[in-house]
Amino acid sequence: MRIHRRKIIRLSEYDYSLPEDYFVTIRTDKKAYLLGAVIKEKIQLSRNGEIVRRYWEEIPKHFENVELDEFIIMPNHFHGIIVLTEPVGAIHESPLQMTQRQRRIMTLSKIIGRFKMRTAKEINLMNKTPGCPVWQRSYFEHIIGS
Repeated sequence: MRIHRRKIIRLSEYDYSLPEDYFVTIRTDKKAYLLGAVIKEKIQLSRNGEIVRRYWEEIPKHFENVELDEFIIMPNHFHGIIVLTEPVGAIHESPLQMTQRQRRIMTLSKIIGRFKMRTAKEINLMNKTPGCPVWQRSYFEHIIGS
C-alpha cells in the first residue's frame, strides 16, 4: 500500500508574521469549478465566487495589520496579494488572555485560515451542503521581493 505524504510547502526558517507582501493561491477542493466560469474570455463569478470576493475584501476590517493589493478569482482557484504591515510577535496566549489588539493582528496562516473557514461556511450554508469541502487543504504562497 502506498502512503501519500504531503509536501511541506512553507519555508521552515521563515517567520510568516513579518511585515511583507505575500502572493497567495488558494484552490477549490478537487479543483472543482465552484467560483465562476470564463465566458467570452472574461470571468463571470458565481454566487460562490461573489462570497469569496466579499470576504477577501473584508479581511482588513478584521485584521489591523493587513492591507490588500490585487486579486483575481478564477473558476477553481484564487490569487491575491496580502500585505502584512507590521510585525506580529509571538502569540502563545489563549484567546481569552489576548488583548483585542493581539486578536486583530495575526500571522498569514491565521488570516488565510479564517478566510477559508468563513467562505466555506457561508457557501455551504447557501448551497445547503453542510460540511462539504470547498477548499483544498493549505494554500500556496510566495514572498514578494524574496
